[in-house]
Amino acid sequence: MGILEQFRSLFRREPPDIAPEPTPEPAIAARALQVNERRGKERINAREGTRVLIIDDSKTVVTVLKKFLRSAGYETREAFDAESGLSQMHTEAPELIFLDIMLPGMNGFAALRAIRRDPATRNIPVIMMSGNEQAMEQFFGTRIGADDFMKKPFSRHEVFFRIERLLDAELVPRRAPPRLAEEPTPSPT
Repeated sequence: MGILEQFRSLFRREPPDIAPEPTPEPAIAARALQVNERRGKERINAREGTRVLIIDDSKTVVTVLKKFLRSAGYETREAFDAESGLSQMHTEAPELIFLDIMLPGMNGFAALRAIRRDPATRNIPVIMMSGNEQAMEQFFGTRIGADDFMKKPFSRHEVFFRIERLLDAELVPRRAPPRLAEEPTPSPT
């Protein structure tokens, strides 16, 4: 066989010898979606109907987050700037907020300050998002009250990992209690 025939044999299309896999039962398929491939354990979701507000000026980011969250039973609302997001917080009463840092008009840091100063919204967990992974943004966001930070672009795994860290025993997103400074241990005298 000449070199040309050897080359052609590499790219011949022949039907596969493998039989197609049977379609799994719907219940099995749904459960398989809940398994985290990376960790090999079930993902823990917030309770069905958890209300999430997404504040981001990128329609792509909002669409992707909505798709991820709605497929897991979350209710989502969106705002494309901080001002309308702050307004929606009082009418929609979200239980979790995804907040972009770079927004038109009021930025995400100013919006986070407003959220934490308002008694009606101060206890809502906030996950800040940014295309920059600068330590200063994370530090500043955490310092003024962000509950977590997520770099864009993000994966489905990353979104649910961040949410899972905020869930309480009733599977409701909650803010972590503030850490108190450790008391010094008395020295033996």
